[in-house]
Amino acid sequence: MASLINADFSQRVVIRPDDYHWVDSPMPGVERMMLDRIGDEVARATSVVRYAPFSEFSSHTHSGGEEFFVLDGVFADEYGSYRKGSYIRNPIGTSHTPKIGKEGAIIFVKLQQFNAADIKPTIIDTQTTPWRQGLVDGLSVMPLHEFEGEHVALVKWAPNTQFSSHRHWGGEEIFVLEGTFHDEHGQYPKGSWLRSPHLSQHHPFTKDDGALIYVKTGHLFI
Repeated sequence: MASLINADFSQRVVIRPDDYHWVDSPMPGVERMMLDRIGDEVARATSVVRYAPFSEFSSHTHSGGEEFFVLDGVFADEYGSYRKGSYIRNPIGTSHTPKIGKEGAIIFVKLQQFNAADIKPTIIDTQTTPWRQGLVDGLSVMPLHEFEGEHVALVKWAPNTQFSSHRHWGGEEIFVLEGTFHDEHGQYPKGSWLRSPHLSQHHPFTKDDGALIYVKTGHLFI
């Protein structure tokens, strides 16, 4: 029977760092915090994965694609090494063998969520990519990916920035990378994950510490 974790995409979900519960993977030294999941070991899944120094994961093929962001350390495979702030997309049918070095690594990863026509591999070092002016003062945006209504970006919020109330066509998913993100429903410190359904609405803002967030929109139709 398939594992189901936060599998109802019509529901809003919030997971903060205090809610994390790490689960061992089949490989020693590799742990996962499962955010949402439909399936067993091969699953449509969104997770935070923590690799101990010098850990490895067996060679595997991405039957539904893989998207990940390096939160800390250095992620490595046979194709290269990707430091903190790297954004990677491995399309359907690609394969690799993660082999982590002395720094260890933590990644935010989404599996089996690619459109079959989305076949372009992506590697972006967000530490060297320029920012663009956002829609309001205090917001900077770094687009990472766009395909048929799905958008992925980093958004940097200066301290005490307000954005207008807006509705999420196709839903919105946020991972807080730095600072504290706020809206009328609560506050979300670094490491928080929010998933808001199609046509949900909120009024986001920051306070004195600002925020840096990963944002994905347009992908949560039921």
